[in-house]
Amino acid sequence: MKTLKLLSLLLLAVGLSSEAFADSSGPFTCTIQTYNGRYLTAVGGGGRLSDVIHSDATRARTWETFKLIDSNSGTPNVRYGIQTSRGYFLTAVSGGGRITDVIHSDATVIRDWEKFEFLALGGGWYSIKTINGNYLTAVGGGGRITDVLHTDATRVGNWEKFYVNCRSGLE
Repeated sequence: MKTLKLLSLLLLAVGLSSEAFADSSGPFTCTIQTYNGRYLTAVGGGGRLSDVIHSDATRARTWETFKLIDSNSGTPNVRYGIQTSRGYFLTAVSGGGRITDVIHSDATVIRDWEKFEFLALGGGWYSIKTINGNYLTAVGGGGRITDVLHTDATRVGNWEKFYVNCRSGLE
């Protein structure tokens, strides 16, 4: 029941009603924008160990769309798997705390390193926390194709803020 309540709160924060969630078995199809308004892109739609994520897209297309899937973590805070358009999950390498070899997009199941917690900051803005408790950082606030993300932040500044826009249900 806690998971349903938390998911309903997430949906309300991103503009979906709790009724929309109640009628849907999920997942939530979303775009994720960096602080400077650029979209996160899963390069090639996922399935990669290098050149995994870009943050320079100015429009959301297929590769800029992700599904947030409840990982059934059983914790008080819902953790999500972030699935790419080709069905792979993002992985915070070593569970977070890195500035190189940060994210992979080749996982086919949600394990601990594929679980992310979205913490509402208000107005559709979220911080994204890894399983180790570090925050995802869009280096430079976004707009990059190299050195795009870090997972070593221990506090939320502007570069750790992401605008998440979701709709419920399967397409």
